[in-house]
Amino acid sequence: MKKSVIALSIAASVPMFSNNVQAQDAVKPIEKIEVTGSKIKRSDMETASPVTIIGAEDIKASGAVTVDDILQDMTAAGGAMTNPGVNNGSGGNASINLRGMGAQRTLVLVNGRRMINSGTGAASTVDLNTIPVSMIKYVEVLKDGASAVYGTDAVAGVVNIILKDDFEGAELNVQTGLSGEGDAQRNSIDLTVGNSFDKGNMVFSLQYMDRGEASQADRDFSKCPITESADGTELLCGGSSITPNGHLYLENGKELQGSPDGAYSEYNPESDPYNYSEDSYLYTPMQSLNLTGVVNYELSDNTTLFTEALYTKRWSEQQMAPQPVWFDFNYTEEMGDDLLEHGAEYGDTVHYRRRMSDTGTRDFSQVVDTLRTVVGLEGVLANDYNWDVALNFGRNDSVDKLSNLHNVGSLTEDIENGVFNPLDQASWSAENMSDYIYTEQNTGGSQMLNLSASLSGELLELPAGYVGFATGIESRTEKAWYTPDSLTSQGLANDPKVEPTSGSYDVNEAFLELAVPVLTDLPFAQQVDLSAAVRAFDYPSFGSDSTWKLGFTWKVNDEFMFRGVRSTAFRAPTVDELYGGNSPSFQQISHALLDSQAEVTVGGNDQLTPEEADTLTAGLVYEPQWLQGLSMTLDYYDIAISNAIGSVDNQFIVDSCIDSSGQQKNQDSAVCQSANVQVSNGKATFNNQLQNIGEEITRGVDLNLLYKFDAMGYDWSAGLDTSFLHERIVTNAGETIDYTGLITSSTGGYADIKSNLTLAVKSNNWSANYKIRYISGMDSYACVSEPASCYAPSTPSVMYHDLSGSYFINQSVKVSAGINNLFDEQPPYYTGNNDSNTDPYTYDTLGRYFFAGVNVAF
Repeated sequence: MKKSVIALSIAASVPMFSNNVQAQDAVKPIEKIEVTGSKIKRSDMETASPVTIIGAEDIKASGAVTVDDILQDMTAAGGAMTNPGVNNGSGGNASINLRGMGAQRTLVLVNGRRMINSGTGAASTVDLNTIPVSMIKYVEVLKDGASAVYGTDAVAGVVNIILKDDFEGAELNVQTGLSGEGDAQRNSIDLTVGNSFDKGNMVFSLQYMDRGEASQADRDFSKCPITESADGTELLCGGSSITPNGHLYLENGKELQGSPDGAYSEYNPESDPYNYSEDSYLYTPMQSLNLTGVVNYELSDNTTLFTEALYTKRWSEQQMAPQPVWFDFNYTEEMGDDLLEHGAEYGDTVHYRRRMSDTGTRDFSQVVDTLRTVVGLEGVLANDYNWDVALNFGRNDSVDKLSNLHNVGSLTEDIENGVFNPLDQASWSAENMSDYIYTEQNTGGSQMLNLSASLSGELLELPAGYVGFATGIESRTEKAWYTPDSLTSQGLANDPKVEPTSGSYDVNEAFLELAVPVLTDLPFAQQVDLSAAVRAFDYPSFGSDSTWKLGFTWKVNDEFMFRGVRSTAFRAPTVDELYGGNSPSFQQISHALLDSQAEVTVGGNDQLTPEEADTLTAGLVYEPQWLQGLSMTLDYYDIAISNAIGSVDNQFIVDSCIDSSGQQKNQDSAVCQSANVQVSNGKATFNNQLQNIGEEITRGVDLNLLYKFDAMGYDWSAGLDTSFLHERIVTNAGETIDYTGLITSSTGGYADIKSNLTLAVKSNNWSANYKIRYISGMDSYACVSEPASCYAPSTPSVMYHDLSGSYFINQSVKVSAGINNLFDEQPPYYTGNNDSNTDPYTYDTLGRYFFAGVNVAF
């Protein structure tokens, strides 16, 4: 066979994919390796599922210093993916979300084994910041369900990060980057050393990265929160009704705004809102230190000891506008007579809101330690069966702080006792407030212990070839915890109290996988193979069940191959989803009469049950004889999840449960009863805890084209990777929403078309890469019912251009440089946006970005 099918499926979802594995096959044609999506080692690399490979050189060419920088650009990724552009609620984490089905439904592996859930608190997903770019050999992305092979979480796909294990010598990389606005500087340095010896090899790496911040105030599109005029014809610089100097609601219906001189006037919704964007990060700072080691040692001719150790320490920050506080008090004579002229009377209840700009911004910080270690033995039996046993242990510990918070419980108590006068502006001075200010400190973490054993090889020979098999058992224990600050857990802060999280679960699993050759060397059947897998699992919390997979590859001839997989999948609730304590979250909503941020209570639900899914992929691989170097793959995917765990779209709750006059409606519906929506003084409050919400479906097509050729004495490669989304449907409590082609305020965007076009050229001593990233226009979910009422009911299509290149000064030194977002494409505004007047999950918020680096090999 002239090429592996994996090589054909490589197209171009990132800058010019490397063909690392194919090159290895060329050097060692009989070596059998394991490909993501199967535990059967094989030499031909051909599997029934579509797999994309991203090489180390491709990552370097993009200027990426963290894995999410490149994975989130894949056309198969979408929805909500935390990244440095997400300031509100990210906790400094970074995630990958295949098919837009949720990061929790994408399984992340390192060298084919689970990565510990990591990040801040009781994490439910893997923080990609924990995986060092310097140690990546290549990344395999399986865009198919694989629960029968890997167990829980592998619903939408699998990201398998393969670490360097055969590196020899020493390599130093230094890189720096800076935005076109002179901010968000990013510096990284890493050193990798490796050596092979008679009995094995070892590779060690040290990487440090320092990422600077950018402010929303320093970009025209985000310098103030945009609001729309009542008739929807113009944009205004708006903000929050929770303002400095106090915003008061009187019993007679008047709204008053305080001023620094102590006077009160009627609140003007056009001029008085507070610009909270000025104090918010557009791009969040982070520092990380990573130590990684991989050692393989031959204990005997047939037995090898393998070890992996990975440790990452992360320091990250976010910054938001000063804390909003609110409370009620009785107006008394001791507070002065400033409110009497506005119709207030002594003894009236005053609803008071204030933005605590007197004491400064809310400063979030996290310190996260992540450790993962694998120790195992592998070998070959006398009958050539491969075996391995392994212990995989991981632990993640986090401390997160939030400074410049205010003990509103003590404050209101002092107001009641006449010690504090909220109507006197001098009472709110920084000096006077020092006794009420505190720093919230929370701790959390997660831990995983996974014991596994497997056996694989060839069972018997059939006329078409050997039957391959893999079987094994696994036993895994996972636990997670989160302990909120004592004041917060008691509800003595201004926000509702945050409850602790604590819990664990165990699972025992067994799997069997078969690869059966059916036909070979026949007309229209050069090779036909079937594959099957089944995994049985037992959760003490949920009971026992199983999942299965059936697949086929039909190589018609040297040009055509058909492939397909039908499987079931499952995802067990994580500890955080089951036992996560309730906590408040301020989420963007769109309503003409309400504050743009609703107070939403989120949290776990110990009544959750596992998700179940049916998945189907079917595709065609084409390598025309008439044009050497061209390959094409076309794959259809269909994922249907039942009993889906999730929360309802916040805007959907607002639209369903609050009418245009700001009053409750549809209170008999299941959605509104569960949400328990309350509206008070222009602010919406509701519950949106996790639940088994119903069904989620996504369907679409991936088209990949790759053409490699020689011209003008250079090696060229051109690729096109395009994902067409046909359906993205969520059904909850009988209500169905089709998110296809929509962009939301909370779960990101679901573009109909995402496409990456790449062009690369390489000579003996230099290379250049050009990439175009395309995202089709989307309609705002907030405007679906009445698009005419919105100024921007949709977003235009967006196209980013990236350019990079490298030059070998000599055999040891290579310099590289590049520009991402070459033409400084600005993120689009849309009505009902997420943050920064756009969607940082979907769009580039930094603008033009320059990077340069040097690589020295010893």
